[in-house]
Amino acid sequence: MTTSPQRTGRAPAWTSYGVDAVRGALIGTAETVPGVSGGTVALVVRVYDTAITSAGHLITGAVRAVTDVPRGKGAARAATEFRSVAWRTIIPLLAGMVVALLVMARFMEGWVEDHPVQTRALFFGMVLASLWVPYSMVAGAPRSDGRMSPWTMRDILPAVVTAVVMYVVVSLPPGNVEASAPVIVIAAAIAICALVLPGLSGSFLLLTIGLYQPTLAAVNDRDFGYLGLFALGAIIGLGSIVKVLQWLLEHRKRITLVIVTGLMAGSLRALWPWQNDDRDLLAPSEDLALAIILGIVGFAVVAAVLVVEARMTRAQERTTSA
Repeated sequence: MTTSPQRTGRAPAWTSYGVDAVRGALIGTAETVPGVSGGTVALVVRVYDTAITSAGHLITGAVRAVTDVPRGKGAARAATEFRSVAWRTIIPLLAGMVVALLVMARFMEGWVEDHPVQTRALFFGMVLASLWVPYSMVAGAPRSDGRMSPWTMRDILPAVVTAVVMYVVVSLPPGNVEASAPVIVIAAAIAICALVLPGLSGSFLLLTIGLYQPTLAAVNDRDFGYLGLFALGAIIGLGSIVKVLQWLLEHRKRITLVIVTGLMAGSLRALWPWQNDDRDLLAPSEDLALAIILGIVGFAVVAAVLVVEARMTRAQERTTSA
C-alpha cells in the first residue's frame, strides 16, 4: 500500500492533498453507480488501509470521549486515538468524496436510467481490471503459519465460495419499499457497509432495497430530513463494521484479501450490460460494439491508474529511503 504522508513523518507536498482529493472524488463517484464499489476504488487508488485504520481510530476515540469524559477520566485516551487518524489524507479524501457525490448524483440519476447498457459495460471493464489489486496483494500477505506464498488451494476455495454467494446476492430482483424513517436508517446502515467492503456496491444494495432513486433525489433536492436519517444509519453501519475490518486487516490480512477478491469477482454479475428489469441475464444484443469499446476503455483506465500508482509508490519509497 502507498504510505500516507502522515505516516512518513515528513511534511507532505501540497500536491498530495490534491491527489487525495481526486482519490476521494473517484470513490464518491463510484458510490453513485449501482454495481461499482467505493471500497474497490479505494483499493485501486491505494488508500483502503489508511481509510479503514483511520476510521477505526476515529470511532474508538469518539466512544472513549463519550464514556471517559462524563466519568471524570478526561479525554487523554480519546485524544490519543484522534491523533492516530491520518488527517492529512482523510480530510482531502472526504472533501473529494462529498463534492463528487453532490455533482455526480445529478448526472447518474439520468445516465444510469437512460443508458444502462453503456454504463454497465464501462464499469464492468473497470471492476474486471480492479480485480488485480486484491489478487496481487494476497501473495504479499503472510499465511496463518507466517510464510509468504502465491495463491494456494486454501485461498482459492474461500474465494470461489465468496464469489458464488456474491453472484447470488446481486442476482436478486430490485425491491420497492416505502421510504419511512426506520427503513431509511436500516437501508443506510446496510449500504454504507458497502463503502468499506470492496466488491459490494452501496448504490446496488439501495437499488435492491428500492431506495436508490429516492436517495439520489434527496441528494439532488437537498432533502435534509431524509439525508439526516440516512446519515444516522450510515454512522450505525460504520460503527458496526469498521472495527472488525480494522482487526482483520491487521491480524488476518491474507484471508481478508482472498474474500475481497471473491466479492469483487462475484459482483461482476451485476455489471453484465444486458439484463432485464428483474436482473435476468440476456444475450448480447443492442449496442454490442459500443459496449465492447466502453468495456475496453474502462479496463484501460483502471490499468493506467494502477501503473501510475505503482510508479508513484516506487518513487515515494526511493525518496523515503534516501
